[in-house]
Amino acid sequence: MEKDLENVTMMTYVRETPGQVEKNVNRRKELVAPLVNEFLRGGYSSVLVIACGSSANASRCAAPFMRKYLGIPVVVTTPGAFLTSDFLPGDDTLCFVVSQSGCSTNSLAALDRLRSAGRRAVGITGNLDSDFRDHADLVVDYGVGIEYVGYVTKGVTTLALFLMLFSLEASHDTGRLSDEGYDHVVGELELVPERHRTVQAKTEEFYSAHLKDMLSIETNYVIGFDQAYGIACEGALKFGETMKVPSFAFEAEEFNHGPNLQLNPSRTVFVVDDMNLGSRRAHELYDACRCITDHAYLITCDDAYEKDDHAFVANVGKVSEPTLSPLYLLPFFQIIAHHATDALGRWDDFPLMRDYKHCAPSKTEKIKDVMPLL
Repeated sequence: MEKDLENVTMMTYVRETPGQVEKNVNRRKELVAPLVNEFLRGGYSSVLVIACGSSANASRCAAPFMRKYLGIPVVVTTPGAFLTSDFLPGDDTLCFVVSQSGCSTNSLAALDRLRSAGRRAVGITGNLDSDFRDHADLVVDYGVGIEYVGYVTKGVTTLALFLMLFSLEASHDTGRLSDEGYDHVVGELELVPERHRTVQAKTEEFYSAHLKDMLSIETNYVIGFDQAYGIACEGALKFGETMKVPSFAFEAEEFNHGPNLQLNPSRTVFVVDDMNLGSRRAHELYDACRCITDHAYLITCDDAYEKDDHAFVANVGKVSEPTLSPLYLLPFFQIIAHHATDALGRWDDFPLMRDYKHCAPSKTEKIKDVMPLL
């Protein structure tokens, strides 16, 4: 096993993602059937997703699509918030807990709280052979396959995809979404693997063209609206956990109401375009940030920015369903985080982090088997 893992990195799984997405789209009905059946059985009128870390960010990426196609409130909360609040949603809310590894201690505690309240404990995981088995009434595999590196990439995209596919199939099965509408979304989903590969290639070019800036990222902000906010959350997390720099994600307008006052010429800002109702405002905020720092960048699919040296233009063609964009824009942040961390030699944790993890563990012992490269 150890020898087999010698050359495995974050990039291994970034490159595997398009193939896994294609596979999961093709087997979508089978993949999401357990959760769709649970949704239909319960007659739920809202959804509460309980997830932390990258799983929470993947859920934030998917939530706008879920709300649009299910036509009901979809809320993403963390296990910490769920466990420390006296409030528990009513029986008409489908609650499920997500953990890629199935070894997160707070996620296990969230499942236990659902059970103790007499609610059905539903767990969504990338690892059926995990602690979830002992804490959930229903365990659903979301289709990530294998990912041994703790700085997850493939797992984020495939989780967002799973939640979108669940919403798509449930909406179609209930008659909310017509056959024509269903086929249109499936057609867009079938474009995702090639779009993901295109963004990978374009990111390599962008990184090389802006090498000095990418290697100089210190305090940084990633902002966006709607599904772009989900991308921003994951982008900031990836920069923070790999490069070990202060990284902050904000809903774009919230950034404009206080955090923007922290800007100075040394700060870096990435503005993620939602290519929908927030697009115009996102562009205005990008221009505003450029007034203060030369390290402001726009992540967009808008070809009108092709000549802007500070814009990353994905070149993925016409975007008919913007809420699917996290599925192919996430690799921008994943690749830059990997390459910059590698070049700067920042993979190792601070020496005292072992003591920190001993005092406040976040995973069970099984994580060593699930993610040996954590």
